[in-house]
Amino acid sequence: MPTRMPDPLDAMVGAKIRVFRIHRKISQTDLAEQIGVTFQQVQKYEKGTNRVGASRLARIAAVLDISVGDLFEVSGKTDDQDSPFHLLAEPGALRVLKAYVRTSDPRVRHALAELIEGIADKMPPTKTPVLRVGAGKRRERRKSSRTRD
Repeated sequence: MPTRMPDPLDAMVGAKIRVFRIHRKISQTDLAEQIGVTFQQVQKYEKGTNRVGASRLARIAAVLDISVGDLFEVSGKTDDQDSPFHLLAEPGALRVLKAYVRTSDPRVRHALAELIEGIADKMPPTKTPVLRVGAGKRRERRKSSRTRD
């Protein structure tokens, strides 16, 4: 029996369920318990392998605190500045995500996420000027020549 390819609309809805679920920091298991299915079923929904019925879609939207329409919205436009779709519009975000997806080792993926989060947490809220390579060395030489006098 040939394997059925997921319908593109089912795959899009499933991908959006996954994005919103991850954004809300809800595990597949937690979502599954709240909507009355197994976590394997949630995996199938997210991959687009299984279609989500209307009533179940409404329950998923309620758990994720979104409207059912958000799962079908193609434009990705939203007023929420923390929306995963808004975040992907940031310069370089999609590039980082694509590189992350190409990485298959879970330990490397975890390390990348920790690295980026660590860098972001240490960054000041405003942009700082970029220090040119070697600029600090010239200052040190000037200071040392002044102290010798």
